[in-house]
Amino acid sequence: MENVDEPDEPMMLPEVVYGPALRREIRANLDAHQVRHHALDGRRHAAVALVVLDSDAELHGADHTAIDRAADLSSIPGTDLESLTGLVDGTAGGAALLLTRRGASLAAHARQWAFPGGRIDDGESPLEAAMREAHEEVGLSLTEADLLGRLDDYPTRSGYVMSPFVFWAPADHEPVANPDEVASIHRVGLHVLSQPDSPRFVNIPESPRLVVQVPVGGDLIHAPTGAIMYQFRAVALDGQSIRVDELEQPVFAWR
Repeated sequence: MENVDEPDEPMMLPEVVYGPALRREIRANLDAHQVRHHALDGRRHAAVALVVLDSDAELHGADHTAIDRAADLSSIPGTDLESLTGLVDGTAGGAALLLTRRGASLAAHARQWAFPGGRIDDGESPLEAAMREAHEEVGLSLTEADLLGRLDDYPTRSGYVMSPFVFWAPADHEPVANPDEVASIHRVGLHVLSQPDSPRFVNIPESPRLVVQVPVGGDLIHAPTGAIMYQFRAVALDGQSIRVDELEQPVFAWR
């Protein structure tokens, strides 16, 4: 019988080692990046916290969230819906980014993927807001000593300018989801962000700008979170100063 070669499985890159060398590398790469700021121009100002922490593939790899994302998946542009589950199983391992799934009952952006973050309060700096939101949403007590740097502002379709700050997780701090805002917490291994098929760019009829998609497990992370993820990979991990503020969000995230 003639042998028939099976199609090759996508090659998974090795896990990124979590430790002092990675912390120094990320900090140096962020220090070398010239941050792009955006004027509010009538928009509201928000801040998000990208938290780098350790992860274990077995301990943190499962996604048991029982949120029905069928309607969300059906609105994702330019992809084979049968390949998507809406889950991020199997993406933990080694150094990782903390990612949350927003609660299903939230008035805005329910069930969408996000970093801990939110609107900046009166009298509060963007950095202070990022640290406060990380504590309120996932129970992490971040300080300026944990700050590694920041990425470019991202203006959103829903009327915000989002300022992202990158932190190294304090030792022995375990994130805990605030059920009022966060449906689940996940650790996405940094090696997942560097896969050859990541990111993807898709055309949509509603905009001349390309929609960015970052594949994570059985889902696609879109802007603004996906755009910030992409810039984190390029700047913090690869040392490339790319811009992502012109990358588009899918229409379901415009509201």
